[in-house]
Amino acid sequence: MPLKAYGVLITRAVDTRREESVDTPHYQIHLTDDQGTHYRAAVNVMSQERPSELLYLVDDDFQHPVTTHLEGLASGWNTLPPGPGGPNLDFVRGNLFDPAKMRPLPPDVAGPDNDLADLLDHYVRRAVDDPAARMYVFGERFGPEPTVRDKVFGFLPGNGVHDIHMNQGNSARFQDDDGVWQDGGLLIHFPAQSRWVGVFLAFQSQAWHTDDITGHAIVPPGPRPEPGGQPVRIVAALVNPRGPAPESENVTLINASPDPVDLTGWRVADRLGHSCAVPPGPLAAGAALVVPLTDGVQLGNNGGQITLLGADGLKAHGVSYTAQQAAREGWTVVF
Repeated sequence: MPLKAYGVLITRAVDTRREESVDTPHYQIHLTDDQGTHYRAAVNVMSQERPSELLYLVDDDFQHPVTTHLEGLASGWNTLPPGPGGPNLDFVRGNLFDPAKMRPLPPDVAGPDNDLADLLDHYVRRAVDDPAARMYVFGERFGPEPTVRDKVFGFLPGNGVHDIHMNQGNSARFQDDDGVWQDGGLLIHFPAQSRWVGVFLAFQSQAWHTDDITGHAIVPPGPRPEPGGQPVRIVAALVNPRGPAPESENVTLINASPDPVDLTGWRVADRLGHSCAVPPGPLAAGAALVVPLTDGVQLGNNGGQITLLGADGLKAHGVSYTAQQAAREGWTVVF
């Protein structure tokens, strides 16, 4: 079953604490919203299963349509309904980042700038020091507990967010937490710089191909994508063609591998999961293919995601684009 209370907490960061010498250490963040309510964000820095090192990815200039969907949400806790189309995070379906770029990092090692707690501290302390910065913490709500003080920062009532990591494709031990469109993460907005930072965490034991309904790992799960390992990729899209609707949108694929790839049965899907067929047949090594979008597949001008599905129905590649990238009519967005 999915997380019981998934959503996003919109707050200011006011303090941090590093946990050491515990079985499941966390990086703890003290937060407050505009109403003065206190929260704690408990960020895992070590897995209970081997390998214990978490995978991480930081995007210092995070550009994705999810940030637009966050506009207008109130300060404090926001429960998010399941499904695509809103600000929910999904590491598999949301095309937030390239999972091949994730790297393992130990939880806590002597010395500066060499472990996951150091990395989190680098970005969160910048948010603490900037009164205008806002943190968007995705995960599962815990509390409020009216008679219980927070165990780390001591405020009352105890209250906060955990599961700030990928929440699907779990091993059997944690399979009950699986779900789609309910992944955790940290987004930090620095308004003075008009910049977002995205911090994404996953356990090495989690699978990267998951069921679209349950979020359970698809068996056999297959390995996490490797850098440059996808032979056929999305390299461009004509999102906002010239002329009145309905427009003739298209997506450009390239076969980056040294061998031809048979695209029979492959499909292209939009952010809501609508898909259309890729022209069947082999795509030669190094060749590109323009795929006209049909069957109701639409690339909205306010930003979106494009996903390439293999003949087995599994994700082969995915990209996203923002409203700013789609604004120029007739121009092709290059990824």
